[in-house]
Amino acid sequence: MAVEELFFFKNLKTAVQVAEARGVILATAMGCRLPIYEFTPLEIKQAITSYGRADKNQIQQMVKLILGMKTIVQSDDAADGLAVAITCAHTLKH
Repeated sequence: MAVEELFFFKNLKTAVQVAEARGVILATAMGCRLPIYEFTPLEIKQAITSYGRADKNQIQQMVKLILGMKTIVQSDDAADGLAVAITCAHTLKH
């Protein structure tokens, strides 16, 4: 299973909620004995766009291109999830 590492936060309330959800996800993966691969936002951006400061639109456009989709994924969270999965797949190939 691939997940994004948490690096920083802008809003404490949101950060706590994300950290709680992430903890449940990681605990569930460990309980299922799944291997866990973690990637920083920089690693994901570099893997997807070759540019570590790529914005959300650039990530969405590249996810669309890599996956051969007709339209971009509208949800930032869904695009981020696909970007993490693509990064993991590319990393495990090497």
